[in-house]
Amino acid sequence: MNHLLWIFGRGCAMALAGLLLVCNPEAQAQAAAQVQAFVQAPWARPTVQGQTVGGGYFRIDGGATNDRLLGVSADIAQSVELHTMRMDGDVMRMRQLNSVEVPARQTVEFKPGGMHVMLIGLKTPLKVGNSFPMTLRFEKAGAVSVNVRVLPAPPSAEHQH
Repeated sequence: MNHLLWIFGRGCAMALAGLLLVCNPEAQAQAAAQVQAFVQAPWARPTVQGQTVGGGYFRIDGGATNDRLLGVSADIAQSVELHTMRMDGDVMRMRQLNSVEVPARQTVEFKPGGMHVMLIGLKTPLKVGNSFPMTLRFEKAGAVSVNVRVLPAPPSAEHQH
């Protein structure tokens, strides 16, 4: 690269380095891994007939750089929102979140009793054994699609991939 700086100048060398990244699939994969957040063990609780709201849960393992979860979508519901829940004495308090920080190399959990995804206006009941696609939209990592399994309880460690 130093020879390129001498021959072409800094601007051309940077353009050439960018071109090499675009043309090299291995370099592309390595660059993507620097920002990619990995979504693990996505699952949702089953619903009963007539229930139009459901909950989704998963774990995000942060990549090499900080990122932010901006939103979630799933065709199975009219809308999908990021939420947090906490108990205030005997009262459950839930509030919508605009985004969720995903620190580099740290884990963020969406689980019952904490942060979760609200599936609002379900178009079909969530039945044990079924699954549905869901897309998480990150600030840096972009769109990450996952397959959400409907389970009566969180998946055990041996079932996580």
